[in-house]
Amino acid sequence: MLIRIVRMYFQADKVQEFLEIFENAKKTIRSFEGCRYLELWQDIHSPNVFCSYSHWESEEHLEKYRHSEFFRNTWSKMKALFEKKPYAFSVKVHQVVSED
Repeated sequence: MLIRIVRMYFQADKVQEFLEIFENAKKTIRSFEGCRYLELWQDIHSPNVFCSYSHWESEEHLEKYRHSEFFRNTWSKMKALFEKKPYAFSVKVHQVVSED
């Protein structure tokens, strides 16, 4: 499994527009082949900064999504709202520490 985190910085007056785009896209993203989980986080100190947090079966599934027409169309709408370039990275779980 692969975890993808994308930190996005929006123009303050464009946050609502971004949230509408995300609301309209979230079910399609989540139902895309290989996507197992999706969350949207908001920075508590910078309300115009959001992170998408998603789980993918594999890097190949993520890349298929990233090269899809749906992604290109959605991302192009969001790019126009950015204050600065987003930061994206992928990780895998190395270790889980529980309270047991």
